Amino acid sequence: MSGETHLRVVRGNPDDVELAAVAAVVVGLAGAGSPAPAQPHRSAWSDKARQVRRPLPHGPGAWRASGLPG
Repeated sequence: MSGETHLRVVRGNPDDVELAAVAAVVVGLAGAGSPAPAQPHRSAWSDKARQVRRPLPHGPGAWRASGLPG
């Protein structure tokens, strides 16, 4: 520690237990950081995977299978 005072009691006369409780809360809040931002809901219409085609069939009857839903 650098010896600097980070907390200061302005009013009242707290005992050691009360000061320790306040210090624990402040340290806990400082270490928590900011929460991760929530991922926005993405529509299936904007999904890039919809633009990727499956491979075209090849071999006998491939022309017929190319028009069938897969």
